[in-house]
Amino acid sequence: QAPLVESGGGLVQPGGSLRLSCAASGDTSEIDAMRWYRQAPGKERDLVAIILEDGSTAYVDSVKGRFTISRGNAWPTVYLQMNNLKPEDTGVYFCNGQRPNGVDFWGQGTQVTVSS
Repeated sequence: QAPLVESGGGLVQPGGSLRLSCAASGDTSEIDAMRWYRQAPGKERDLVAIILEDGSTAYVDSVKGRFTISRGNAWPTVYLQMNNLKPEDTGVYFCNGQRPNGVDFWGQGTQVTVSS
């Protein structure tokens, strides 16, 4: 299994909500930053949000005010609360964790489809 495992994706109508989870499955020690990326069909992978171990967060402009990244008690577990979803939010959402030395880890992705 991948060192990070995403879950919570699915099909939702525009304006709906989903909560994605990302949990460690292997050796993900010493990670100090977690990110959510997404990739729409035929498009490049885009950064969505980042959270540091201290709880600091940042978001891409297109999701500000709609998405919230948070950390769980068992770091590097993280979540992505997605509200007021739009069709353009559709894509495979990937979780990424990075160590200070640049080593990073990826999940297998979870599909989010926003459609009427």
